[in-house]
Amino acid sequence: MLLEGKKAFVTGSSRGIGRAIAIAMAKQGADVVIHYRREPDEAEATAAVVRQLGREAIVVKAELESQEELNAAFDVIEQTWGRLDAFVANAAASAFKPIEALKDYHLDRTYKVVLHSFVFAAQRCLPLMEGRGGRIIAMSSMGSTFTLPRYSTLGSAKAAMEAMTRYLAAEFGPKGITVNAINPGVVDTESARFYGGDNYDDYCRDVIAHTPLGRLATPEDVADTAVFLASDLSRFLTGQVIRVDGGLTLSTGGFESF
Repeated sequence: MLLEGKKAFVTGSSRGIGRAIAIAMAKQGADVVIHYRREPDEAEATAAVVRQLGREAIVVKAELESQEELNAAFDVIEQTWGRLDAFVANAAASAFKPIEALKDYHLDRTYKVVLHSFVFAAQRCLPLMEGRGGRIIAMSSMGSTFTLPRYSTLGSAKAAMEAMTRYLAAEFGPKGITVNAINPGVVDTESARFYGGDNYDDYCRDVIAHTPLGRLATPEDVADTAVFLASDLSRFLTGQVIRVDGGLTLSTGGFESF
């Protein structure tokens, strides 16, 4: 029970990695705020699992492009719990297009959902966490470092998120709050299938062939790392980006013939 008595808020937790994180944290003793944008049934299903584990679940709806809606979600937490121990900025949105096809709204939406909401959420976390050893966790992507096909918008937003993680760690550290990021490899989720499209099976084979541990990541692999970062075990770790990719990014391509 690494998170016994803790209060956690995970964005984008109705499905995929966010759902796995919410459930993993509940298994370790945390009460969890489940956030969704447009799938209330999925959010309630996640909340039901959390409650079956004997933990409290609060379901909130918010469009993270809107600072007003994000604030409303935090208002619920403030009024209900009055504190927060862990916040996971997991939700993301993007259009997978070549740079030449990008429009203003593609960039605006991605940066608002990924970066702007992260900053505004951290601002709201501060009074709820200060002096309590709070944990802020950002969900990044290997596209923050490596150039992936049709990934420039999300990849650059995640790179900015990692930079913001370091700045927040420096500013929030004296207040007893740690800030870290998780950078997963390819995780077997609906989002990965959407990105891979008709080429998903070939995409998976290529990724697995270059992954020393010989498989894709699962949402639970990422969730367990989030639990660690939310726990007291990570108390002296801050400003770091932790790769959870099975070794996928250890080597470059071009040496397959060796």
